[in-house]
Amino acid sequence: MGSKGVERRKQATPGQTPEGNVVMSFSFDSYQLEEEDCQVKDISDKGVLALSEPAFEEPIPDDRYHGIYFAMLLAGVGFLLPYNSFITDVDYLHHKFEGTSIVFDLGLTYILVALVAVILNNVLVEMLSLHTRITVGYLFALGPLLFVTIFDVWLERFTTKQSYVINLMSMGTVAFGCTVQQSSFYGYMGMLPKRYTQGVMTGESTAGVIISLSRIFTKLLFKNERKNTIIFFIISICMVLLCFVLHVLVRRTRFVQYYTSLARQGLSHAKDHSQNGTQYQVHHDVLTEEVRFGNGAVGSSPAEDGCTDFAGGNTYVRFDVPKPKIKQSWPGIKGMILHRYVVARVIWSYMLSIAVTYFITLCLFPGLESEIRNVTLGEWLPILIMAIFNISDFVGKIVAAVPYEWNGTRLLFCSCVRVVFIPLFIMCVYPAQKPTFSHPAWPCIFSLLMGVTNGYFGSVPMIHAAGKVAPEQRELAGNIMTVSYMSGLMLGSVVAYAAYSFTASGSSLHSETGYNFTQGY
Repeated sequence: MGSKGVERRKQATPGQTPEGNVVMSFSFDSYQLEEEDCQVKDISDKGVLALSEPAFEEPIPDDRYHGIYFAMLLAGVGFLLPYNSFITDVDYLHHKFEGTSIVFDLGLTYILVALVAVILNNVLVEMLSLHTRITVGYLFALGPLLFVTIFDVWLERFTTKQSYVINLMSMGTVAFGCTVQQSSFYGYMGMLPKRYTQGVMTGESTAGVIISLSRIFTKLLFKNERKNTIIFFIISICMVLLCFVLHVLVRRTRFVQYYTSLARQGLSHAKDHSQNGTQYQVHHDVLTEEVRFGNGAVGSSPAEDGCTDFAGGNTYVRFDVPKPKIKQSWPGIKGMILHRYVVARVIWSYMLSIAVTYFITLCLFPGLESEIRNVTLGEWLPILIMAIFNISDFVGKIVAAVPYEWNGTRLLFCSCVRVVFIPLFIMCVYPAQKPTFSHPAWPCIFSLLMGVTNGYFGSVPMIHAAGKVAPEQRELAGNIMTVSYMSGLMLGSVVAYAAYSFTASGSSLHSETGYNFTQGY
């Protein structure tokens, strides 16, 4: 080793500073480090490593009977089911608010509020506990569902104009609550093994399947529109309550506590150091020549005086920093920005991929799909198209569980190819008098393909992104991915209004055919 010019560490000698802090002093035979020295460990290295290793290793808990996975799947159901409940009863909305763009308005309201909520949650991720954010989210989601069900649908206390505004306000409240849940859950799942992120995303599609089937069965079993809508909303409320109860139970399990504490171990070590004395940690990435500080900041690679190599790796521990500089009750703004920059630079391709995927989907679903009509099927056609999309999206998210390592750039390219669905669906409604694809089978086929690709390419980036960063950064990575996800949804909803111009004249077609979808009641 000495003939190659590789530096060798001599025996550590403890010393003491005037402040009373213990210092581990190391000397080196030479200044230059070689890559082989990072891989080959001497006996002396092992002795240093023993200082930082725990006395015993806790056995990894097992997810017996896949109960935790099932609970996380239902968690995904819980934060998208309220939104689906408001937009899937499209027949009720079209009947009550005839001649309006109610579905488009509800979708855009949800996305705009959701984007604000996810950014706010991203800021509060270091300030409020995970359980607090999720609990508040459930309360904001359940309140509007109960209010609309009782006072608007059952008691009918409001005029049509008042009801329109109340539905939009309720959707906004639901959007805030559900998005805080969703963003928090993705950060939550980032701390667990990858399959649990896939389980949550599968739960999102399961919410659409449950709601679509619920609407179909309540519409078939109860001919009275008001009665079947009330039962439809009651089913949704019961499902959300079940999801919340399961979350409270699961978060106390040994399995979840083991992985969440493991993921936050790096952060807890930093806090312990700041409380015990005057030291901080600097993580040096040899390959990228970057330095990552305990608060996530980035610095240059050259070593500073007074820093020593500790624990046989790339971590430097400094003991001479004044205490006031590192003791903070809240993270600084600059530190928060730098921390997010470090994470985003690693997962940027996954962020763009999920944003493009949901941008294309929201251009068409639910707005444009809800406007597709057929003289024979009438209002049943958009309900069936939505059901096909939700079921195929569910299948796509299950397929995403198949292990395959995607390159970030290639994943982004495949997400962009889905733009072909936009002209295909427009040709299903334009020209209004006789669309290019007028047969009802065409929108069903397109919805099937769009759902499968949305489920797959909407899940894979979220699943793989958390694995690209350090364990203590995974909760933040999940939150950042949700910001990209919501940004795609918002842009897609805005573009959907442009697509609505192609269907605005479609209402005249329905009046000419003389079809009234309420005649069966």
